[in-house]
Amino acid sequence: MRTRIIASALLATGLLIASAGVQAAAIRDTAAFTDNTLLANDDGSTGLVPIGFSINYFGSSYSNLYVNNNGNVTFTGPLSTFTPFNLLSTATPIIAPFFADVDTRGAGSGLVQYGQEANLGGHAAFGVNWVGVGYFSAQTNKLNSFQLIITDRSDTGAGNFDFEFNYDQIQWETGGASGGVNGLGGSSARAGWSNGVSTALELAGSAIDGALLDGGPNALISGSLNSSVDGRYIFQVRNGAVVGVPEPGTVALIALALLGIGFARRRIS
Repeated sequence: MRTRIIASALLATGLLIASAGVQAAAIRDTAAFTDNTLLANDDGSTGLVPIGFSINYFGSSYSNLYVNNNGNVTFTGPLSTFTPFNLLSTATPIIAPFFADVDTRGAGSGLVQYGQEANLGGHAAFGVNWVGVGYFSAQTNKLNSFQLIITDRSDTGAGNFDFEFNYDQIQWETGGASGGVNGLGGSSARAGWSNGVSTALELAGSAIDGALLDGGPNALISGSLNSSVDGRYIFQVRNGAVVGVPEPGTVALIALALLGIGFARRRIS
């Protein structure tokens, strides 16, 4: 497979819709996604947890995944890395609604929660909530609320699924060990996915300071993909490949943002 990086300036294609209107609540309110809780931590992960159905993600079948505190899920091993990197610089398949240094130890931070839903719009689903979470080191003066939902679409073919990123509030973009000051600047958050080998997509504004924040030029709460709800980005995976996103020749490449930001030094909490 030829190597490609889709750095998704989707505004140019009409797939990503910016809205100046009032932000609708994108996070789906389902109690099933709060059945399990990752205790307050910095850079922690769950063990393997069941999705509830099998998915075909770029030719590999998975029925379990790891929920990582730092705004992502992985399939072949947990990920403790806190400074977001070019999503092709890891050999680990990843889905990352907001890859940044989440720290839930601060008083007033929410905790990462996850679980299964038997009937979400007529389909089984698995969801992870990062609602009201703080940033390193145990800071809660700014809080983020976002969600990942993986939905079984085996009704369209074995292993087919959708996944969606939902955003209600993005106030911080960087932890203090990633060059951020007061949650801002430095090596800022990335949002997207990768098969860990040859194909990745990052939402426009990833790794650009201030871009993804509420009120920023690529504010996550104000855009949408394959959805009429502000803050909701839906991706369809059919026969192992993500469909419905533009090919590299139809989008603007943000090459500087995708030059690998190296793994940050390990810190002592």
